[in-house]
Amino acid sequence: MNLDFSDDQKGLQDQVRRFLSEKCPPAAVRAILEGPKPYDRELYKGLAELGALGVAIPEEYGGMGLSHLELCLVAEELGRVIAPVPASSSIYLAAEFLLHAGSEAQKQAWLPRLASGEAVGCFAFVEGQGRMSADKIHATVRDGRLSGVKAPVADGDCADLAIVAARTGSGRGDTAISLFVVDLDGPGVMRETLESIDPSRSQARLTFDGARAELLGGEGDGWRIAEMVMDRAAILLAFEQIGGSDRALEMARDYALDRMAFGRQIGSFQAIKHMLADMYVAATLARSNAYYGAWALASGAAELPVAAATARVSATQAFQHCAKNNIQVHGGMGFTWAFDCHLYYRRSNALALSLGSLSSWESLLIDRMRDTNTEAA
Repeated sequence: MNLDFSDDQKGLQDQVRRFLSEKCPPAAVRAILEGPKPYDRELYKGLAELGALGVAIPEEYGGMGLSHLELCLVAEELGRVIAPVPASSSIYLAAEFLLHAGSEAQKQAWLPRLASGEAVGCFAFVEGQGRMSADKIHATVRDGRLSGVKAPVADGDCADLAIVAARTGSGRGDTAISLFVVDLDGPGVMRETLESIDPSRSQARLTFDGARAELLGGEGDGWRIAEMVMDRAAILLAFEQIGGSDRALEMARDYALDRMAFGRQIGSFQAIKHMLADMYVAATLARSNAYYGAWALASGAAELPVAAATARVSATQAFQHCAKNNIQVHGGMGFTWAFDCHLYYRRSNALALSLGSLSSWESLLIDRMRDTNTEAA
């Protein structure tokens, strides 16, 4: 495997970076963090007008019709500025579910709205703590009506559409789970915004009481489809995380070069050098694994499940490590509200819980590598 991005793809990335550097300074993130709005609607609208939301959505559904490699680069730039927008829920997840399992009518109804930013999507999967399994899903659909509670749901308080995992059979196990498209503006849906470590990426509790639910894909195929889409989303999210890791490293480096102590730059002290070196190694390793995931995603390689888990674990560890040590390099000032270090620390921990916890992905990676080695033997 030898992946590099083309000049055209890097040109798109540069365009998105310039747009975000102008439209999403730290002050814009703080405005959402400290204010009542769930996300920056103007920024999201601008990204849609730029075509960034519809990069990997086919042209017949209102997108640009490019590939997921371009979407990976867009995700990296969103991560660099910790953009307060619901792109991961709406584009990495909801749009992917519709593309891979939706009927033509469902695609026509929702994909153009997601690509244009007119509508926001989310994925309602989790029902409580711990590693998710089919037996932990208690939401049910009977005669096209959904009942149950999903929490936490990323961007659930601002979404128009939810892809919901629910039980349709009386049995246990994966085959009892199906996926459904639910219009969150319809009757039988109640929302409650939840407190989280990063209010710039909202979380909600969704309660369904006889809400109309439309089957997505085949009945009993929900778990299989969810695993596939979550693997794809894990790679895209890994690019967000490496974008955040790189920016946290840059912030720490710049401060170490500017800050003077005892008549010297603090970057000349061995302890700071080692800390920055460790951050660089973690970020570079995560980038390598994310690129491996991008190659598997773009090529449809059989290694995709392992590549996705590897990218997810590595990028999560790197972002948390870089965000934490960015605070340490800044010293006492790094813990203050006035400095931007906490913005990245908050986002690193919020993303660590997206799509399931780090420990659940570590266990999944071990299981998948074991299965791969068994098949090879």
